Amino acid sequence: MLPPVDDSVDGDMSRPAQVYGARAEQFSILPGSEFAGWRMVDASRDLARARVDQVGSLLRPSWLKDVYARHGRGEATDEELRAAQDEAVRAVVARQEAIGFPIVTDGELRRLNFQDSFSVSVSGFAATPSTAQFHEQRVEGGRPGQRWDPGYVGEGPAVVHRRPVVERIALARNLPLEEFRFTHAIAHAPVKVTLIGPDRISQRFDAEGSRAVYSDVQRFVDDVVRVERAMIQQLQDAGCPYVQIDAPGYTAYVDPPSLAQMRVRGEDPDAAMARSMAADNAIVDSFPGLLFGIHLCRGNQAGMWHREGHYDAIAERLFSTLHHQRFLLEYDTERAGSFEPLRFVPRDKMVVLGLVSTKSPEVEAEDELKRRIEEASRFVSVDQLALSPQCGFASDIVGNPLSEDDQWRKLEVVLAVARDVWGAPAATQ
Repeated sequence: MLPPVDDSVDGDMSRPAQVYGARAEQFSILPGSEFAGWRMVDASRDLARARVDQVGSLLRPSWLKDVYARHGRGEATDEELRAAQDEAVRAVVARQEAIGFPIVTDGELRRLNFQDSFSVSVSGFAATPSTAQFHEQRVEGGRPGQRWDPGYVGEGPAVVHRRPVVERIALARNLPLEEFRFTHAIAHAPVKVTLIGPDRISQRFDAEGSRAVYSDVQRFVDDVVRVERAMIQQLQDAGCPYVQIDAPGYTAYVDPPSLAQMRVRGEDPDAAMARSMAADNAIVDSFPGLLFGIHLCRGNQAGMWHREGHYDAIAERLFSTLHHQRFLLEYDTERAGSFEPLRFVPRDKMVVLGLVSTKSPEVEAEDELKRRIEEASRFVSVDQLALSPQCGFASDIVGNPLSEDDQWRKLEVVLAVARDVWGAPAATQ
């Protein structure tokens, strides 16, 4: 079990200097610095129009991975792990601000897997605790650059594996809220948090094994909506300006093997997608002033993926139905298809093009990124476009096969291209 976060921080920024060396001198960003003019954005307006974004997760430094490993073996206490998490979060927040990124995250460094946002926050599942060793074992035998399906049945953490419930799910703690409070206390820029959405949660729910608690999937999804709305309300009350819903499951509806698996389980993919979109809207509706994004991808684990298929088959239905203001879309490889489906995006929405790969160390050429943005603008106005990496850099503790230096160089390229294309990364000027 991940330890609770102590949000009574003192702003001590000494660890980043040890981790990142000389550049740590830039970490205390004050008014008048090189980045202050566009780093601060208005949460109610400019943040929605930000020309850059990031999906959320960042690479865990090796020393933090070591603490997680010792914690998984019972050799490190919750307090030791929490102290290491605190130091690592301070470092990545400072580094994001040092390069001038206008939206910061805690890198999801307090999670073993991005789906912990929900699974760690609720009670009711018949599941086993997550450990670093569990996630390392899941990628054994895989190679970067290939499709990988490690399986989702059997003992394991909720949502990572398809698990039944033993009682109705309930909010036990709010991990994203804990993450936000700590990060908000040390950050100057707006802080974004991520929350796994109802589509993935329902896909990893063992409905047959849960009949004694939920007579059908819809009743389970209704409780997911209830719990996630409570989580988001607490986030808004704490001052969070931006919540991203992670929705990797929507690409299952264009992936033939995934569709076949649904049908084997007796599921109707069209009905499942409709149920998920209704749930996604129910989760984000009626939070005035709070920005919502939704991220779609095709899997992101140790440089591998587990879904293929273009957006074309679901684009019109998805883009015209979902109420989120920002669509963060994976577009770094041919697996995503062309930009043509973007013609269905409503004019009041932003499309964040995930053109920069987090799966490989090669840093994209700025001219090529600009060319692809121009290509996308044939189908949706360039004024509705923004740029980001295609996914997180470390959707779980294992991370993708690139270095921390590669990671920061890629984020700096995102900023540089945004300045050239739109004039400023933070927002429309």
